[in-house]
Amino acid sequence: MLAVLDVIMLALRIYTWLVIAMVIMSWLVAFGVINTRNDFVRMIFDFLHRVTEPALSRIRRIMPDLGGIDLSPIILLLGIFFLQQVIIRYLYPIAF
Repeated sequence: MLAVLDVIMLALRIYTWLVIAMVIMSWLVAFGVINTRNDFVRMIFDFLHRVTEPALSRIRRIMPDLGGIDLSPIILLLGIFFLQQVIIRYLYPIAF
């Protein structure tokens, strides 16, 4: 049971970093720092978009429109952190 919880925690940590990378990359593309016409940049951006967009799109459907401000990554990260705390506080003690 403990090994399964460790794998879930690792997956949540990796997904957190993928969401952060997507946010940073979208800012860099929006401000013209990196160009999506470059094949390598497009490949990384496409991968990050495909990995994070299913969760972010569900949050965007629920949230009200705030104009140009997208708070869905923050809500997703808060949800991940909440889930990690639930696992640490309630499921790890049961596993021992």
